[in-house]
Amino acid sequence: MEYDNDRPLKRPPKLEIFYWVVMAILTPLTNSITLFPRDPRIWPVLLLIAGLLLPVYIIYSRVMGSALTRSNRTILSIWRNPVPFIILLSVLFFLIIQTFIQAVYTLILKFPLSAGEHFYFALRGPTVARECWWTLVNMALSVALFYIRKADDEKDLIYAMQKENTFYQLRYLRSQLNPHFLFNTLNSIYSLTLQKSDKAPEVVVRLADIMRYLIYECNEEKIPLEKEIEFIRNYIEIEKMRHSADIRFTVEGATNGIQIEPYIFISFIENGFKHAMDHSFGDPFIFITLRVGDGQLTLNVINSTSADLEMQAKRINGKGISHSRSLLELLYPASYDLDIIQTEKDETRTSEIRMRNARERLENLYPDSHTLDVILNKSTFTVSLILKTTKA
Repeated sequence: MEYDNDRPLKRPPKLEIFYWVVMAILTPLTNSITLFPRDPRIWPVLLLIAGLLLPVYIIYSRVMGSALTRSNRTILSIWRNPVPFIILLSVLFFLIIQTFIQAVYTLILKFPLSAGEHFYFALRGPTVARECWWTLVNMALSVALFYIRKADDEKDLIYAMQKENTFYQLRYLRSQLNPHFLFNTLNSIYSLTLQKSDKAPEVVVRLADIMRYLIYECNEEKIPLEKEIEFIRNYIEIEKMRHSADIRFTVEGATNGIQIEPYIFISFIENGFKHAMDHSFGDPFIFITLRVGDGQLTLNVINSTSADLEMQAKRINGKGISHSRSLLELLYPASYDLDIIQTEKDETRTSEIRMRNARERLENLYPDSHTLDVILNKSTFTVSLILKTTKA
């Protein structure tokens, strides 16, 4: 249970404090430079008066800001029209500030002063007009500072709501991926039992390892990359028992200490198996490479397919890949790169431009000439996902 007193106290932002300091020294600094440029002994006096008035302006900022935004409905409920209340409140604070200034000036006049200083503090028309002007300016600035603080609070609130919304979106997407993956794995076991295969017990053992991973490991925000790799290996071993195909999984680079969100890769790998094994002719294959290096984590999935380019394009928007795209947008909004490229062995006129564009993109992704030759000379479905890595 979270108690209210467990929440951290929000402190005034440094920028707001800076604005209040600037407002406090604005009046004494202006008057010192314009009226007393050669009388530095009066500067601390003007600064002290401004400092004593600062708490009054801060209180006025809070009270008037609440009235203007109608957040204090208890006070405003007695007023059908809040404008008179706001005017009365402003006049009240104005009179309080003016009374304080006149009282301080009366006290200062009892001390020995120069002619210029006496003229400045004397309770005459120019003095009253000057102080009324500065009071109105400072009251207006106080209200402006309230709105600056209010905008900052709303910004923090929006950020907190967005963060909470992202958290629930992630939970939802992961909950969608979990049953989707489990149903596919159960179908694999079902196929083996129909074939009365001796491999069924081993598949059940590996499924138990997968279930343990899904239940106990995947509730964390991030997990070690090694655990995700072990999860992928178990899944691939199950698929190897089901299908007679060229299935390869390679891990390159050091994986120690790298953290990653769960479920990032499995949908793309599942998609590769689904498309590679979804035809009854030819030699199906799927090559999976996970490469770590240069601050990046790269997943390449290359699988055979009998579908033409149009059908492949439709499969890109499947449920598994769509959910994974959403996860990537939430977790890596500016630090991931996803390339899904389709090639067709028997090119048609309508696919020539697509093939040429695919070739250019593939040459950048797969500098190895042998792999590139396999992709371009067969009907393939290629996924390349690049993420920025973080150390534990």
